[in-house]
Amino acid sequence: MRWTPWGPVRSNRRVTPSPDALLDAFHQQIRLHDRDVEEGNVVERDGLVHRNYPSDPTTPGAMIESPEGLGDDPDALIGAQRDFFAGRGQRVEWKTYGYDSPADLGDRLAAAGFVPEELEALILGDAEVVAVDVELPQGVRVRSLEVGPDLDRDLERIADLHDLVWPGTRWITMRFGEEMRARPDLVRGCVVEESPDGPVLCASWLRMVEGTDFAGLWGGATHPDWRRRGLYRATVAHRAGLALEHGHRYLRVDASPHSRPILERAGLHQVSTTTPYVLEPELGAARP
Repeated sequence: MRWTPWGPVRSNRRVTPSPDALLDAFHQQIRLHDRDVEEGNVVERDGLVHRNYPSDPTTPGAMIESPEGLGDDPDALIGAQRDFFAGRGQRVEWKTYGYDSPADLGDRLAAAGFVPEELEALILGDAEVVAVDVELPQGVRVRSLEVGPDLDRDLERIADLHDLVWPGTRWITMRFGEEMRARPDLVRGCVVEESPDGPVLCASWLRMVEGTDFAGLWGGATHPDWRRRGLYRATVAHRAGLALEHGHRYLRVDASPHSRPILERAGLHQVSTTTPYVLEPELGAARP
């Protein structure tokens, strides 16, 4: 069948921005103004360092960025952040981008005890280009989650899928569910299913960044038996339509090697890379 709840979105009046222009808009709107922060986190600046973290050290979600560089003594600033979070006993991720300075930031973080995780592609693009009809298998539909009596059941079904694809990640689904309950105008989930009583075949989240042109696509997971059948691509189109309805014209994705080709075929652009460097509290405390 052909699926689209809002119809294809087209515009002849606005020129799609170049990848360089998209990256500049992302840097100016999101990174420099600490907009990529989970609701409720403490937001601080320590010199050139941008950091945010849950007030409870046992809660995941502490983040560091350095979108303005690290000045003349990067190692001192890195060490200060290591000591700060080690003192709190809190796990933290330093989110780096391929264009960050200094150019050897990753090596300096590793020397301070931060451990690199998987390299991802920073994907940006025009939501209008992506919000098109997508063909799905017969009997399959895309549905937006709604805050209401069925949300708990939907979250459990999504968590089952995420735990199958990425074991141990049920808490991420529940965190998105909490965000959606608190700000349904900014956070929306969607599922691909044959029936609301059956398993979720694909699930993903949209987090719109208030006061900016950007909306982020997060948490896309597809059941192994249903891959390469257009399900993830349909959720991308669905979320692009939701973003446009709410006034967000650009999409952002931190893409794995599996999703990057799908997103690029859909018309989005890789503009850089991003690598998380993680510090576990016990490792930070052990450093000299």
